[in-house]
Amino acid sequence: MTLSATLVIVVITVLVSWRGFKDRALLERLILWPPAVERGKQYDRLLGYGFVHADWMHLLFNMITLFSFGAAVERIFSDWIGVAGFVLFYLSAIVVSILPTYIAHRHDPNYRSLGASGGVSAVLFAFILFDPWSTLIIFPIPVPIPAFIFAFLYVGYSIWMDRRGRDNVNHSAHLWGAAYGVLFTLLMEPKVFTHFMQTLLHPSTN
Repeated sequence: MTLSATLVIVVITVLVSWRGFKDRALLERLILWPPAVERGKQYDRLLGYGFVHADWMHLLFNMITLFSFGAAVERIFSDWIGVAGFVLFYLSAIVVSILPTYIAHRHDPNYRSLGASGGVSAVLFAFILFDPWSTLIIFPIPVPIPAFIFAFLYVGYSIWMDRRGRDNVNHSAHLWGAAYGVLFTLLMEPKVFTHFMQTLLHPSTN
């Protein structure tokens, strides 16, 4: 029986985040704090921030989403680039999704960011390319919605909230993670776009 890399990532993230809830020093060491990267050369924070979370709700939402869709994406990616390739895809998504935020705030000592949302968004949007008509249940929406409609609403909402900048959520990382997931998948296999469009336009035949 092969151990799922997605499950391993979830378990590691839960353990590190849980430890971070109790150990403030660990949380402060892993969180993305731009001056520590800019001046302290602690580049590991560009990855480490994705393994700590603000609270249990933040952690559970990300990990349930990753576990729900990561296994399907992992199976497909494993055929293309192996299990290690899937893991590198997820880890690189965490880094890539935070780079625009880091560049924008690299001189801001008051800015901090944490959470796996960028990597999770990459996995989720890769999944949507494979099965756009799959239904998602997203709190607080009371009914299942097709994945491609969720993607449209998600991107629109994230752009709107990112421009407002009135909450403590890094919507930019969500957007860049989603974009990275789509681009990475299409670079690995351009035919996925044709599959996506055919499935989207003719769902009954796929």
